[in-house]
Amino acid sequence: MNGPMHCKRKFWKILVFIIVGVAALGFVVMSLWNWLMPSLFTGAQQIDYWHALGLFVLCKILFGGFRGRGGWHERRQRWEQMSEEERQKFKEGMRGFGGFRGRWHRGDVESKDVKEPPQTPGSV
Repeated sequence: MNGPMHCKRKFWKILVFIIVGVAALGFVVMSLWNWLMPSLFTGAQQIDYWHALGLFVLCKILFGGFRGRGGWHERRQRWEQMSEEERQKFKEGMRGFGGFRGRWHRGDVESKDVKEPPQTPGSV
């Protein structure tokens, strides 16, 4: 039962669930807009389903993003609560994934390995 057919069936179920969810959210946004906005603001007009769906996507991009649980604030709070030893251990673990130094970081250069250029008199 855990063969390729099961994975395909699961994929299609999830895809249908996502499509139905997005369609339902578009309808909710349209209904709320058409109920609230024209009565609150005299210049606001009613919108159709496609405008509501576009508005929903725009709001997700601007305010919520498409990430899963937690966001930057949650990760930052967790980072600030770590001790220096925990932070260093985390950095070491992330080196292999390219997540800590950026995706396209070339080389594994430590700051202690980088030699500073000799300073000449008069340079700051």
